[in-house]
Amino acid sequence: MKIIDLSKPIRYNKDDPWFMRVTIKHKPHGKAKWLIRFLGLPFKLFPSGFQGWADDIITKMGVHSTTHIDAPWHYSPTTAGKPSKTIDQIPLDICLAPGLVIDMKHKADFDPITREDVQNFLQENQLELHPGMIVLIRTGMDKFNGTKDFPHKGTGMSAEATEWLIEQGIKVMGIDAWGWDVPLPHQIKQAKKTGNRELFWEAHLVGQEKEYWHMEQLVNLDALPLTGFKVGVFPLKIVGASAAPARVVAIFEE
Repeated sequence: MKIIDLSKPIRYNKDDPWFMRVTIKHKPHGKAKWLIRFLGLPFKLFPSGFQGWADDIITKMGVHSTTHIDAPWHYSPTTAGKPSKTIDQIPLDICLAPGLVIDMKHKADFDPITREDVQNFLQENQLELHPGMIVLIRTGMDKFNGTKDFPHKGTGMSAEATEWLIEQGIKVMGIDAWGWDVPLPHQIKQAKKTGNRELFWEAHLVGQEKEYWHMEQLVNLDALPLTGFKVGVFPLKIVGASAAPARVVAIFEE
């Protein structure tokens, strides 16, 4: 079996935008020995060679700050008139499934991926979608991951393309860009320019009526073929949360 990691490292990076910066406090082994002593174990009874245990505290990390999967609750408090699911309510049977890559690296910055783009790619490459697959959108934007430009670059999914995938039975999907839609600053700019109130977050908001889950900030999609692998995505079980960091992997059976 071969496994390819599709998740970015979780660490402090000064070039991340302030709103997604992670801070972690690493505690060396020596500090823990004083805690153990305080708990009542004399130093003379420490095991030979034992220096205490290392420990770490994540002091700041938003659930959307790194490779993560969004729950329907992120998009709206209701889905089709019923309470939206939070991330701890994701059905585990949709978290491991055959994967399929849709390559959209040719799309220009801010040019949304349309239903026709997706359909044409599938037809040209003789690919078929099956209900329950996990679909990964490859844009190549992970090359900017960890840079200040990351939230401002790339394409993104349109509402119509997102809705069409859901209608084909796709419950889980993901992208290697900063977000599922086109970059957020561009959405705001275009909405203000056109006065069109339906432009902002259009792909996310498909989730107001149709339940789906999507991953953002994937990496290494260039290492994948278009088919022939499984995707595993298991988020942290954070009760009531809108999303959670996830270790996303592609699995190849040999």
